[in-house]
Amino acid sequence: MNSFTEFGLAEPILRSLAEERYVTPTPIQAQTIPLVLARCDVVGIAQTGTGKTAAFALPILNHLSANRARPQPKSCRILVLSPTRELSSQILDGFRTYGRHLRINTALAIGGVPIGRQKRALAGGVDVLVATPGRLLDLLQDGAIRLDRIETFVLDEADRMLDMGFIHDIRKIIARLPAQRQTLMFSATMPKVIADLAGQMLKDPARVAVTPVASTAERIAQRVIHVDRGSKTAALTELLRTEPIDRVLVFTRTKQGADKVVRGLIKAGIAAEAIHGNKSQNQRERALASFRAGRVRTLIATDIAARGIDVDGISHVINFDLPNIPESYVHRIGRTARAGAEGFAISLCSQDERVFLRDIEKLIRMAIPSSGLAAPSNQAQQPTHHQNRHRQQPHKNRGKHHSGGKWHGRGKRHLQDRNRSDNGNQTSRKNDPQSERQIVSQGDFAGVAFMQPR
Repeated sequence: MNSFTEFGLAEPILRSLAEERYVTPTPIQAQTIPLVLARCDVVGIAQTGTGKTAAFALPILNHLSANRARPQPKSCRILVLSPTRELSSQILDGFRTYGRHLRINTALAIGGVPIGRQKRALAGGVDVLVATPGRLLDLLQDGAIRLDRIETFVLDEADRMLDMGFIHDIRKIIARLPAQRQTLMFSATMPKVIADLAGQMLKDPARVAVTPVASTAERIAQRVIHVDRGSKTAALTELLRTEPIDRVLVFTRTKQGADKVVRGLIKAGIAAEAIHGNKSQNQRERALASFRAGRVRTLIATDIAARGIDVDGISHVINFDLPNIPESYVHRIGRTARAGAEGFAISLCSQDERVFLRDIEKLIRMAIPSSGLAAPSNQAQQPTHHQNRHRQQPHKNRGKHHSGGKWHGRGKRHLQDRNRSDNGNQTSRKNDPQSERQIVSQGDFAGVAFMQPR
């Protein structure tokens, strides 16, 4: 399909697309829209930023346009479940944008805002409800919503739901759905638990995969900087001062860590704001609005917001903490290099995080180039020589020489056996006998190649 006009969508929907200057569908849209129009169940595998929302929203709106019916009180015809408040809001905005010329009722059910207003919005019934799992269960428990009238159920970012511990909530919600329904599931990755859930939820689903599972965008230049944990804030400050940054999204592993990074940057004279689960919805919306408008160019976030931040012009993603779930790395760096732009991803890796780095490289099937260590700006800057860098590299790069950002030569890669506990956390590893000193960041990607297959 080369044009949205070829799908046979209703004229009011095509008019909205023309107003938004949408002409050519993305690959996920071209493959998914005909299947959803045919009322098939669908499993879609695609990274963030590929146009998934329109892929399911457009055919759903077409179904509502062709099958007019008044929603029953305290019910909805379409239910879309997503993991975060920000993503839920964006999905609802998509339905309202594409369906602006249709008479449809929509509602949003998310935490962080008064539940009474949401109950009133659902009292007369709605066509489309977009919700997060926790708030939807609250509404079900209070008798404010019933799910037995649902015609289409969409589970978006299914693997992120798993990462955030929502799998049991999802099963409770699925148990309330009618047996006769259309089910659409979208996920950036397909771990076994999600594959098993898809087998239980969907009936003879069509599978759409537009990118390899857990792949990273080809237009993202990535590098890792090895640094002592105690020097990370100084290293981040140096990067923010030397990198040609338009907007940067910095990820931490914890909410407290995000707030601590913000305090450190503000103390260094760099404006920054944080967005995470402990912030109220109003605080999160204000921080995101400032970031989107360019009033603040540095936003610190936890993984809970990784897929809910859809902002154009993010030139850099910095992993202040490497994620302990390798798939989260893919979601994080997917915030840059959107809409055809190039992007940059930098990871600050401390000694205790090297196990996470190796898991990430194994998942993405690539070796992430290392460009040296970062140092506080108040230290004397010493020139960095290639052979010095080699001694600082993790042992996977020993026996190799570096040229233009690519590692050449065979060089053995030794992975120590490590045990995993039931909850997926890695046990501690032996410390590297080599001490790591702090070297000045190079400040640009001139010598770093885009990711090369291992």
